[in-house]
Amino acid sequence: MPERESSRAVPEAVVHYPNRSREPEHETAVHRALAQRIAALLGIEFIGQYQPGERYAQRLYVVPSGTLVGLEQGQALGLASELDLFGGLVPEPFIETKAITHPLIGPQASAPRGWSHAFTERVTDSVLPGFTAFSLADAREAGLRLLEHGAARLKPVRATGGRGQVTFKNRDELEQALQALDTHELAACGLVLEDNLEHVTTFSVGQVRVGGQVATYYGTQRLSPDNRGEQVYGGSDLVVVRGGFDALLEIELPERTRLAVSQAQAYDEAAIACYPGLLASRRNYDIAEGMDGEGQPRSGVLEQSWRIGGASSAEIAALEAFAADPGLRAVQASSFELYGSQAEPPPGATVLFRGEDAEVGFITKCATVKPHDDL
Repeated sequence: MPERESSRAVPEAVVHYPNRSREPEHETAVHRALAQRIAALLGIEFIGQYQPGERYAQRLYVVPSGTLVGLEQGQALGLASELDLFGGLVPEPFIETKAITHPLIGPQASAPRGWSHAFTERVTDSVLPGFTAFSLADAREAGLRLLEHGAARLKPVRATGGRGQVTFKNRDELEQALQALDTHELAACGLVLEDNLEHVTTFSVGQVRVGGQVATYYGTQRLSPDNRGEQVYGGSDLVVVRGGFDALLEIELPERTRLAVSQAQAYDEAAIACYPGLLASRRNYDIAEGMDGEGQPRSGVLEQSWRIGGASSAEIAALEAFAADPGLRAVQASSFELYGSQAEPPPGATVLFRGEDAEVGFITKCATVKPHDDL
């Protein structure tokens, strides 16, 4: 996104803005710690938590915990560009969800205000076959079309970590899944129906920008047993380069990874071009690779995240390493979420939170960074 940096006002202070309706204590603590580190990168002061209604003398750099929704909210916070926040701002609520990933079933299909047909046309080769629906009739037609090529998956757009997803292999299973839906939620938020993949590998591709620094990465996620023994997100391992998507594509990458990066780049560029008012300084895309119902290999972006996330401690650690060494071209950065008081941080890790959390129990959240050996 072009910036008129010479004429824009520069932020003078960083604030942490916990704007999600529900947020565990450990996430709030980590976001606050990362906001302090971002302030150090920018060379400005951190002044604590944002207080709605307060008149601030300084121009603010905002670190929200969730994607900001509505141009009015952006204006109230004084956000003029992606250089004013760590995260994202979307003009309409559906734009922050996976609903934008797929086309509607046809020109007469229900759609929310601000829907971009141009976006779904631009990302056709970068996503899996699928549809987004905002009505029961549209969802049924979308599901039937997908069943012509094998099993498909129904995905609530606001759920995370695969929660609420249903795989259907025939018309009866599709109908059963549709009857369980909340029609008001469907009309307001939408529903994704998508080819079901087997033998899936999920890539994470992203980009962060803080001040004049830009870093882009690919990586994978780890699972870890939580304090109840359930497998949950345990952190991310990233290869981060200084610069944009083109800089990442310049390094030696396996072909599967290169395809994932190219698909994320196409999705990213289309979103910025097709949704005016979208600001995103932290961009993360999940890309799935696997076999479809006809035994054909498929790869595509599943969804986007334009807010501070689980990998952000590694992202900020990479930016700090680049700031400290102007000659450094790439690093390996990792985030960790370790459960139980016996779990010790890796050697050299920066600990952002270690203690008892009322919701998840004892947890340690930390990050490591080191030069990437191959560059």
